[in-house]
Amino acid sequence: MTGLSPAELEAWLRREGEARYHHLHPFHRRMHEGALGEAELRLWVANRWYYQTRIPLKDALILAKSEDPAFRRRWRRRLIDQDGQDGQDGQDGQDGQDGQADGAGGGLFEWERLAAAVGIAREELVSGRRVLPGVRFACDAYVSLVRDATLVEAVASSLTECFAPDLMTERVAAFERHYPFVDREALAYFRGRIPRARRDGQEALAFVLEHARSRQVQARCVAALVTKTEILWHLLDVVERGS
Repeated sequence: MTGLSPAELEAWLRREGEARYHHLHPFHRRMHEGALGEAELRLWVANRWYYQTRIPLKDALILAKSEDPAFRRRWRRRLIDQDGQDGQDGQDGQDGQDGQADGAGGGLFEWERLAAAVGIAREELVSGRRVLPGVRFACDAYVSLVRDATLVEAVASSLTECFAPDLMTERVAAFERHYPFVDREALAYFRGRIPRARRDGQEALAFVLEHARSRQVQARCVAALVTKTEILWHLLDVVERGS
């Protein structure tokens, strides 16, 4: 069967992603309306942390699937974005106050700052004690999805990033408006994700549009994106019930 044109495939991916992305979840809506209590916010931060720790794992798996050095050079930037450089994560190099490194770190370091701002100690966060079983299952399922998929399908599963910049913009405004107890400097992860998710989403989309040629492969790419949206949605379902 002849595949869709790149424009048609992009429209299909965007249609499915926009309809299913977790910005529509009731928990996110309540968050952005300022309706979450501090305990709910802490539970979300603690559980979303586990998802953050899975991101470099899935990106490393994607790197291992590619034979193209140019692709790997572009994609490994995502590992640095999340893990930081040596000496920037509070574990390597010179530590700053409270065991944190001087200078900017990666996304995991920035999430630790957010956790501290909502009242979660670093040791409690990284221990994973507050991670709900259903959240752990959903996040591990994302790693399994990427591990078992072809390269183009694995990249397609990351296309939720195409919809993240608007969500991050809305989230920063909501936190500043409704949750003044959270230090604005602790929102660095969300602010940083706006340009990075836009860049990463555009690169991933271009790769999928170039390499998903047959209708069968295109359908599998859309299915991978849909599965990723379901994983993100399930994570919020679990947190909402757990709160």
